[in-house]
Amino acid sequence: MLETTIAAIGPLDEAAMSTARQLQARLTKPAGSLGLLEELSVRLAGLAGTCPPPLPSPAAVAIFAGDHGVHAQQVTPWPQEVTVQMVGNFLAGGAVVNAFARQADATVTVVDVGVATPLPTPDDMPRLVDVPRLVEANVRRGTRDMTVTAALTRDEARSAVAVGIRIAGELIDSGAALLITGDMGIANTTPAAALIAAFTGVDAAEATGRGTGIDDPTYQHKIEVVRAALARHTPDPTDPLGVLAAVGGLEHAALTGLLLGAAARRVPVLLDGVIAVSAALAAAAFAPEAVGAMIAGHRSAEPGATVALQRLGLIPLIDLGLRLGEGTGALLALPMVTGAVRVLHEVATFDSAGVTEK
Repeated sequence: MLETTIAAIGPLDEAAMSTARQLQARLTKPAGSLGLLEELSVRLAGLAGTCPPPLPSPAAVAIFAGDHGVHAQQVTPWPQEVTVQMVGNFLAGGAVVNAFARQADATVTVVDVGVATPLPTPDDMPRLVDVPRLVEANVRRGTRDMTVTAALTRDEARSAVAVGIRIAGELIDSGAALLITGDMGIANTTPAAALIAAFTGVDAAEATGRGTGIDDPTYQHKIEVVRAALARHTPDPTDPLGVLAAVGGLEHAALTGLLLGAAARRVPVLLDGVIAVSAALAAAAFAPEAVGAMIAGHRSAEPGATVALQRLGLIPLIDLGLRLGEGTGALLALPMVTGAVRVLHEVATFDSAGVTEK
């Protein structure tokens, strides 16, 4: 599945992009006045192979959940059981991502790709509104401690990537015109930092942030944990599956698959925070042209997110100091993506509107 998906990923359509640029120049507005949104509309035309591209609606959020053996290194004060508790909260409709998804009229799918403890049964969960779909695709009950051994075997990493590819296909086949990355996993910013450092070559201190909000001693310890894991495994950035296996998480690997699967189907993906952009680096290492399907929803407060976005060449649409994850920042950026495309569909040209050009 992985090799077939990578083989299906191609470049953006230059003819469609040229048509979109020409159309932007004829619309009733000063050239370039919509800034980043103009170039975004051009890229989306190139991805779709037509101008104007389809409106990115409906949108679907995929939240991949997993636990991490590196939690044993005390990189966060949050207990590991919060992962499964938050999965229950997602399924009950009570998390921030649920509220933002309702606002954006986006569906939510929760995927257990590596939660350490069994999920609650439906009878155990309170029910609020718009209950998301649950996909049980647990590859293993959490990763191993990457400071002691590889977090995953190569086969486990490949299986998690395959989960993401499958979910992308299912959501697209169900009608989704845009996918949104979501994640949940206590301690998952630690492997995200390791992935970013491995793929970009920056020092652990540049890639590591405070996650859910840790004090200075814990933050310094977290940096050393990331540094120790990288020193133990010396992951090769030209071997993305090996990097994911050595220092990644199951949700990071599944998100990598989601990005590859969407790119193969030429459907855009709106990236959320640091977990998503660390997975985006892995997807780009598998298939550089997959970046053409990626849109940076926001700039996470995690420093590693900025490092990753710069390496990917992506400019975030919003910068609000967010660091929640779940897909929340990407959902807030969704109206901007829709607006960028709607301009090409609905704005009059100077000729059609009878407006005099400069």
